[in-house]
Amino acid sequence: MLSFFKWKSKNPKKQGLDSTVESKDVTAAEETAVEEELVQTKLSIHPDWNITEEDKYVYQFLNNDCEPLKPNQLSLSGLELRHEEKTGRVIVNALVRSSLNRPIKLEEMALVLLGSEKEVLAKKRFDLSELGELPAASSRPWNFVFEPSTVKAAELPESGWTLAFQLKPAHKMDLEESWEQALPEEEKEKLRELVEKQLTPPQEGEVNFMGLQIRQDDNESLHVSVLIRNGSEKDVTFQQIPLIVEDASGEVIATGGFHLNDFTVKAYTTKPWTFIFPKELVQKETMDLSTWKVYPKQ
Repeated sequence: MLSFFKWKSKNPKKQGLDSTVESKDVTAAEETAVEEELVQTKLSIHPDWNITEEDKYVYQFLNNDCEPLKPNQLSLSGLELRHEEKTGRVIVNALVRSSLNRPIKLEEMALVLLGSEKEVLAKKRFDLSELGELPAASSRPWNFVFEPSTVKAAELPESGWTLAFQLKPAHKMDLEESWEQALPEEEKEKLRELVEKQLTPPQEGEVNFMGLQIRQDDNESLHVSVLIRNGSEKDVTFQQIPLIVEDASGEVIATGGFHLNDFTVKAYTTKPWTFIFPKELVQKETMDLSTWKVYPKQ
């Protein structure tokens, strides 16, 4: 591996700041409680890295300069940032630090490069399994490459930046104002409990529809209440939604297209909504609604 560092000083300094998270927020695994004794991580070079003694000294020096971590934490400590003019790539050299008392292997996750005012400079998903298994209480140097398409800023600072885990916020319920006004507080709490505690959130980037309630009124119109679930980091706005409803037999009982006025489901939220299929859109007189499903027409 080629030397990354530009400096030759015997007293190198980090250009970036540190970002630290609880390990459970990244791995979704609960760790065994331990005493609140600070952990000083030990340098661990990837087995495939062939670095000079000079670079190893620099990494050791900078790792020793890092603040100790609390137990069960993961941290990214920014060392150096390089912007390649020819390729447009931004390469961030950082220490990936773990204070867990066991080895850990990370998976794919999003990292974000932030400026001094916490503005987003670059953002990308990385396969962190490439780091290999991080030993207990260790600190492993790594190069994170942001291609031009992932870089958001025209100019990048030499110092004061932060490389951080982009943690996905907890999935929440978001009610349209009309629902907020009409629903009793008890019903809103039941919905919130269902969305935020009982249901598994949608996958990253996934938007799906989940049937909530169905009934047929005296006019033979079909009222279908749906949870529209947004698992992406961006708000999703619908102008129209074509829906298909099937009953327990798997037969289509209703189809219809619904025009909406800038109906927005915010990032990482679920919004309930009721779609009413008038009698003329209901295709089956006798239907088995013991189980059913609703989905958008492709």
